[in-house]
Amino acid sequence: MSETRVSHWIRLRDDEGWGESAIPPYYGVSDEASYAYWQTLASKNLPFPDSPAEIERWVGTDGPATARCAVDLALYDRIGKREKLPLWQLLGLPQPKPLASSFTVVIDEPEEMARMALSIPNYKNIKIKLGGDERDMERVAAVRGARPDAKLRVDANAGWSREQAVRYLHDLEALDVEMVEQPLAKDDIEGMGLVQKQTRIPVVADESVLTVKHVEALAAAGVAGINLKLQKAGGLSPILHMLKRGQELGLRIMLGCMIETSIGATAMAHLMGTAEWVDLDSPILITNDPFDGIHFADDCAITLPDRAGIGVISRT
Repeated sequence: MSETRVSHWIRLRDDEGWGESAIPPYYGVSDEASYAYWQTLASKNLPFPDSPAEIERWVGTDGPATARCAVDLALYDRIGKREKLPLWQLLGLPQPKPLASSFTVVIDEPEEMARMALSIPNYKNIKIKLGGDERDMERVAAVRGARPDAKLRVDANAGWSREQAVRYLHDLEALDVEMVEQPLAKDDIEGMGLVQKQTRIPVVADESVLTVKHVEALAAAGVAGINLKLQKAGGLSPILHMLKRGQELGLRIMLGCMIETSIGATAMAHLMGTAEWVDLDSPILITNDPFDGIHFADDCAITLPDRAGIGVISRT
């Protein structure tokens, strides 16, 4: 299991805005593709947009989603700072109240996962990473045995077959699991809906949701919720479209992250007033986060900094 992730940060001239590009290696996004996109934008020397409505067109659709995300965030940060408004207020969103994030227990032997759950006694929401082998239910049972008080959220990372997912439902319900994230392959939207129809546990799509069309297809299939992430969508502009459409279709909303620093996690936390669940624990998992942003209470409840824009500042 890798313990290193690479993140790229964008800082607009005159220190006007910060953005972040952070994506796991398995997404297959090359640094060269991101650099090419950023260099092309820089060579155009266009004036920065002065309103949120102009950002999406300015960023365009040519580069990798994660590279576009960095520019998108930096532009929103710049406008928020200029308007002296926090991001949520700039966007006209409900004011975020403190909401407890889940904390991730990574896949391992069941005993080790139970030990990890015991090491975070104040954290009430635990996200259990699973892998698709025949020991997954042992892992969930071990964590539940260690933490009978916690809300458990299971992330199968698209690792189960339809047959496995249906077979596991009885155990997951008996273990009082709060939600099941991405049980099937990302393209099996129909199967996700079929699984949902056989359980009271919300099935929440992650890898399956990249665009508004995916949001609509998932709602039509009967999936309960969607996990929105800045990096895979390409920034706040597309996320806001997906959020609005998801709400119109009655989907339950989760806010997630990759292994991002406080830039990405804080930007997403401005949407907490629209969400039922948040999974924004990445700054806790990073040993060398160079930014100050969202604050985590002892129970992993998130509060935003009292600053304009995204609200992050460099620690150096």
